[in-house]
Amino acid sequence: VQLQASGGGLVQAGGSLRLSCAASERTFSIYAMGWFRRAPGKEREFVSAISWSGDNTYYADSVKGRFTISRDDAKNTGYLRMNSLKPEDTAVYYCAATQVSLTWRTYYAAASSYAYWGQGTQVTVSS
Repeated sequence: VQLQASGGGLVQAGGSLRLSCAASERTFSIYAMGWFRRAPGKEREFVSAISWSGDNTYYADSVKGRFTISRDDAKNTGYLRMNSLKPEDTAVYYCAATQVSLTWRTYYAAASSYAYWGQGTQVTVSS
C-alpha cells in the first residue's frame, strides 16, 4: 500500500491542524495505522496509533488529550487532529500502516511494527 501524508503547515502555538494519510488500497480497513514524528536533531518518536477496526487508539503521553487519531475506511484515509499545538510539536510527521498482526496490539508504538510509510509532512509551531 502507498501512503500520502498531507495537512502540515505553519501554525501559532495554541492552534490546530489536521493531518491526513491517504492510502492507495481499497482494503485499508485491514490495516492498522500509526503516526510518528521526527523533530530536528531528535530520534523518530511514536505519536499515535489506531487499530484496523478503529476500536483501539493509543497516544504518546506528550500528545494525550490534545491529539485525536481517527480513520475513515470509506475514504481509505486516516487522520490526526492536533489541537493546542506547542512549539515542541514541531517536526516532520509520518503516517505508517501495517496489515492485521497478532503482535501489533503489543508493539504499536514501535516503528518496526509498520511495513508501509508515507513521505512525511512538516508541522511547524511558532511561539
